Amino acid sequence: METPKCIHCSSEYTYELSDTSFGCSECGNEFTLEEIEAAGKFIVLDSLGNELETGDDLVIVQDLPVKGMPKPIKQGTKVKNIRINPEGKNEHFIDSKIPGFGAIALKGSVVKKA
Repeated sequence: METPKCIHCSSEYTYELSDTSFGCSECGNEFTLEEIEAAGKFIVLDSLGNELETGDDLVIVQDLPVKGMPKPIKQGTKVKNIRINPEGKNEHFIDSKIPGFGAIALKGSVVKKA
């Protein structure tokens, strides 16, 4: 097996410490296979700390006032079939469509997994 690049400095000069851990000759960083996998994966968490994935169904956990709308999105509103968007602005990484409202981007802190 070829040793992976350093997850901290991207150096090719890494060495194997054990079956699942590696070290970097340039920056001195030590890392495991689990850290390598996590470094390449974009993760969004809900308000309870559960990992969210594209296709999940969610529930809004607090009333959300929306600029230009007369009423807020109510707590308990169900959101189906979300899409995780790593390019979201201001931590709004969840793209969704809410029935009776339309498309909206949400933060993980205002939803929980249904």
